[in-house]
Amino acid sequence: MKDHRSEVVFIGPDLVHKFFPTVDPIGKQIRVQTHTYEVIGVAEPLGSAFGESQDNYMVMPISAWRKGWHTNNDWVAIFVQAPNAELMQASQDEARMLFRAWRHLPYSAPDNFAILGSDSIMQLWHDLTGNLAFVAMTLVSVFLVVGGIVIMNIMLASVTERTREIGLRRSLGARKKHIMLQFLTESAVLAATGGLIGILAAYSLVFLVKALFSFPMETPLSAVILSLCVATGVGLFFGIFPAMRAAKLDPIEALRADG
Repeated sequence: MKDHRSEVVFIGPDLVHKFFPTVDPIGKQIRVQTHTYEVIGVAEPLGSAFGESQDNYMVMPISAWRKGWHTNNDWVAIFVQAPNAELMQASQDEARMLFRAWRHLPYSAPDNFAILGSDSIMQLWHDLTGNLAFVAMTLVSVFLVVGGIVIMNIMLASVTERTREIGLRRSLGARKKHIMLQFLTESAVLAATGGLIGILAAYSLVFLVKALFSFPMETPLSAVILSLCVATGVGLFFGIFPAMRAAKLDPIEALRADG
């Protein structure tokens, strides 16, 4: 095909469904602007990624493309598939050698082309997810501090409103540690409830994104447990001051407070 510049193409499933929904596309003609090509193969479905179909494409011999479409300003991407994962680096080195020979590059000259291998893609993905994780951790830290301050203010208001109740409990024999434990527990439960609501919202968002964009997402159980523990810990930390303030109230003065 290369020697005769055959005008043939290999098409994706989307093109099959659009142009040949009821017939076998092999051997049929497909027209691209002013050029007509014979279909000699159909690819297996790949699905979609990031909401974009991966099956809407056409592949033709580079000689046919040069014959009908090539201009001096065009660039070409060539896909090379290794026989297996162990030969990935060897295949990449062989492709680099062939490209350098094709472009007549001296030994000391740098490459005037780019090779994007699986290692490069994974490194790019790790860099992207690492930056996103850093931003997410920064935002979460700010939200935790803000949420903790809100919880502390709520508990301080609760201490003020329940001063008479605290005085009554103290007069009936409750110790300071009992009052402190009560308010710490309330603060932790309040924070854990907020964390549980956040987890439900996260699960809903993951389900929505997977349904709309077919984006691979999941929420591991370890992350759920960790988030609940962190939320509870924030509640305990920011509940210490209100709890200590409630425990230090004088029983007599507390009983005199307006109920």
